[in-house]
Amino acid sequence: MMPYYTRFLFVLFCLILVGECRKHKSRKRRWSGTVESQKHGTPLKKLVDGTKTRKVKTDHLLRVDDHDFTMRPAFAGPAVPVGVDVQVESLDSISEVDMDFTMTLYLRHYWKDERLSFPSSTNKSMTFDGRLVKKIWVPDVFFVHSKRSFIHDTTTENIMLRVFPDGHVLYSLRVTVTAACNMDFSRFPLDSQTCTLELESYAYTDEDLMLYWKSGDESLSTDDRISLSQFLIQKFHTSSRLAFYSSTGWYNRLYINFTLRRHIFFFLLQTYFPATLMVMLSWVSFWIDRRAVPARVSLGITTVLTMSTIITGVNASMPRVSYIKAVDIYLWVSFVFVFLSVLEYAAVNYLTTVRDGKDRKLREKAREQALPCTCGMSHTRTMMLDGTYSEADTNSLAGYTRAPMVPEDPPEKQERMVVHLSLDSESTGTKKKRRGFRIIQNTHAIDTYSRMIFPGAYIIFNLIYWSVYC
Repeated sequence: MMPYYTRFLFVLFCLILVGECRKHKSRKRRWSGTVESQKHGTPLKKLVDGTKTRKVKTDHLLRVDDHDFTMRPAFAGPAVPVGVDVQVESLDSISEVDMDFTMTLYLRHYWKDERLSFPSSTNKSMTFDGRLVKKIWVPDVFFVHSKRSFIHDTTTENIMLRVFPDGHVLYSLRVTVTAACNMDFSRFPLDSQTCTLELESYAYTDEDLMLYWKSGDESLSTDDRISLSQFLIQKFHTSSRLAFYSSTGWYNRLYINFTLRRHIFFFLLQTYFPATLMVMLSWVSFWIDRRAVPARVSLGITTVLTMSTIITGVNASMPRVSYIKAVDIYLWVSFVFVFLSVLEYAAVNYLTTVRDGKDRKLREKAREQALPCTCGMSHTRTMMLDGTYSEADTNSLAGYTRAPMVPEDPPEKQERMVVHLSLDSESTGTKKKRRGFRIIQNTHAIDTYSRMIFPGAYIIFNLIYWSVYC
């Protein structure tokens, strides 16, 4: 057996050997880590995870558990000033039918809460996400007249909280809101609309919380890429004033105002040009023969139905307002012009029928009253008519008597006709009266005057319309 001291030395040697092996493995591990750090460009200094030390834990550093954050800062003292600034990310849509707009924006609040102050040697702020927001006091700002709104939550809630050592707080969130916009369509589609997004504290009156724009008009910024299909964004500006509620009191309210001007080119192509072309097409009937009843009637009915379709299509995409819009004036005046062209042909056709009936009666009466001679008749005239005169010329001799042909000496001139015209006082008065209504009886004259009156009146209407609304 080995002596006692020999066994003690053997055990001691083994322990020393095991310790050296562990030290060797530790050096090898650190060396390999150093090489990997050099490969990836990371510093060789060992990083300390400060969250593992209890003294820098957020709840203890900000003393969240030591205060009652259900009350506002400086409770029972002066009103808490809360600065606001907004960055508009996009204007998503403008709806005329629903009279609202949808906007996505970054809403930021600035205030001071001394309960959140913490000691710091570097004077650097601390940034947190939405989990800390539920534990502290934040302003209860809401959107007045909003229909729908939500905070974006992909991939996490888009909320940021930044706390400074002196207790100043920056609270930012990304919101999409749909709010009402009272639009006036009396000049539609040549209109400009001003919409407003209103911000206000829900619970705190002006005695507890004072909302204000942090940097005046510079508190509102917009993305240069914002654009809308139907509108041109003219300007954004801010304003503020007090709002009074009879049951709760006065509140500070902030306004984001933006003015939109509608693009007219779309409506020129879809509404104004088609309506103008339909009116011009209705004038074609003035150059069509009045006896072509199917052509003129079908043309008039087609233009009337097309104008009705245009009016229906425009009103279908608009709210049912109780006043007249600018586009209604143009379309309905155009419809009246088209309708009058149909009535014009109805008048022409009616007067043509009446005149043909009168001419037929006059020819029959003249035939019955024809006398073989002109003896005993006063104011007798003789007129020679050969075959070159038209029937209309002979019809214009109503009120005169016609005598049979008188053969002359040469037999080859027997085709000529001698007409004895006798005028008494009664027939002369009748002829003068009929001359006074020559324009009414001459249906050709109605079409002729319509070719000038209709285009001239429509051109005057367009000049007045565009000078008033543009």
